[in-house]
Amino acid sequence: MGWNLQVGKIEEQYLTEQQIWKTFNVFFSSQSKNTTTYKFGLIKSLIENLYNVNENLELNYDFLFESFAKIYWNLVIHHNLRQVNHSLKSSEIEKVLINFCEKFRIPSDFRFDRLSVTLQLELVQKVKTRAKRYVIGALYGDSEGVIYEFDLKREYMRLNSSIYSFMLKYQKVLTYLTNYHLALFLEKHNKGEDTAHMLMKVENVSKRSSLDQFYRILISFGENTCFYCGKLLDKRSAAHVDHFIPWSFVQTDHLWNLVLACRTCNISKKDRIAKPIFLNALIERNQKLIEMEREPIRRDLEIYNSEKLEKLYHYSIMNGFRNLWSP
Repeated sequence: MGWNLQVGKIEEQYLTEQQIWKTFNVFFSSQSKNTTTYKFGLIKSLIENLYNVNENLELNYDFLFESFAKIYWNLVIHHNLRQVNHSLKSSEIEKVLINFCEKFRIPSDFRFDRLSVTLQLELVQKVKTRAKRYVIGALYGDSEGVIYEFDLKREYMRLNSSIYSFMLKYQKVLTYLTNYHLALFLEKHNKGEDTAHMLMKVENVSKRSSLDQFYRILISFGENTCFYCGKLLDKRSAAHVDHFIPWSFVQTDHLWNLVLACRTCNISKKDRIAKPIFLNALIERNQKLIEMEREPIRRDLEIYNSEKLEKLYHYSIMNGFRNLWSP
């Protein structure tokens, strides 16, 4: 069985879009047997980490399962949703999360990012230990080995280049499909909610409650004016931390995608893409941060490069963020 695999090689290097759509269509159909939500959670985690791969399209397991842990924190802890198709059993990830909260007396409304760094790391490691055994091989088997190759012992995963390009191009559609079918599964095995309400819970990924740490980093390195209009940000209340590429598309917080903006620009920009002149300015800003070679900037920009940001900008427009904005 796929879930028990320890190693898997990519079976086919090049695939056409038609072949890839067939793979995903099979996965989202009744032909794919799901006893848990794990495969949906893994696809969501892969999508969230498309811009965290290195130049060889390899993905760090810690990045992958940090996303996985946040997704299930939202589903299990916040919303108390069962993740298996058996009324008397719980999934391994449910057990890890619930035991963790009981051990440290963490209330169900506590956001993941409010946990101390030590607790976050401990939880991610616990989730990773269980999930890599039950999840990675299962999705690999369902896709007939075309999405990625892996080695559990080495904690190695590399995406197929054709799949990677496809997921970038159709990121928003794949997110919608994954969320919808995850909601259908949860609705079937959790009583009292219709698909629409379940979908709202699925889409409510635990966004950071505060971006203050990024404000402190940016302000400490001399960024005291609005990135977009140049207005002086002379106090904390005047400065907003803005996701240059909207959070609704990226759904992660990285310093290379965060800028300080005045309240007027941040509210006006909303969920839109800024014009290319601001992309060029952000690339220049990030280069200056890289040259500083100081923590925590160096750590946050570890897998960044300008080509990756340009690609993200391009694909965000392809995914529907077409109304280019400027002050």
